[in-house]
Amino acid sequence: MPKKLICTYFILHYLLFIYICNPMADSLIIIPTYNERGNIERMVRKVFSLPHDFHLLIIDDGSPDGTADIVKSLQKEYENRLFILERKGKLGLGTAYIAGFRWALERSYEYIFEMDCDFSHNPDDLIRLHDECQNNGADLAIGSRYVKGGGFVNWPKNRIFISRGASIYVNFVTRIRISDPTAGFVCFKRKVLETIDLDKIRFVGYAFQIEMKFATRRLGFKISEVPIIFTERVEGVSKMSRNIIREGIGGVLKIEWRSFFETYRK
Repeated sequence: MPKKLICTYFILHYLLFIYICNPMADSLIIIPTYNERGNIERMVRKVFSLPHDFHLLIIDDGSPDGTADIVKSLQKEYENRLFILERKGKLGLGTAYIAGFRWALERSYEYIFEMDCDFSHNPDDLIRLHDECQNNGADLAIGSRYVKGGGFVNWPKNRIFISRGASIYVNFVTRIRISDPTAGFVCFKRKVLETIDLDKIRFVGYAFQIEMKFATRRLGFKISEVPIIFTERVEGVSKMSRNIIREGIGGVLKIEWRSFFETYRK
């Protein structure tokens, strides 16, 4: 047998051995952070205690409270499972997730999650979102507050009113047929993010979540909503602002208008 074939044979068997001993996880959770020192370590440990091999990508926008330093110290404990992208300054939720999507697509993850760091999203529900995509045929699984079984704990009534009103408004304008279109706790199948032209996702704040769901629906993918209980954060400060709300109101109209002239498909 030629030496070249012998070398190829041993290299392939070595790579197979490495894969069997340390297989690549199929799931990546993306968590954007800004000043989450009070939550980040507890969140990381909780995610890695779950009965599924999740990987975790933290995208930190230059938190002055040392959030990134905590993540980097934990990387020694969770080697090849915990990753971080550091950015300079607050560049917006949407750009953080887009950066995370591109990072995931450069690797072999099949399921890509969005999630907040403040425990308003219960990490235990990650298993249910994963199951909805893996076993029940969903291309996008949404952790929904507004389907049967969903709801809130300790969320101010004015915030519930704004959120509920936004959902009604989005469905009226776009006919998206999603009970919780502003939800930020979701699981995408890889093929969805491979199909969407991420350069055409223009919004970075409140409207980003709406635009991603709108694009997914317009491209014909199956969307399911899984009931979750949304809990008001205990540590840290909410990132909601009037500018984000304004972007959401005007953004929905722009999303619908642009859909008459262009597609989100690559």
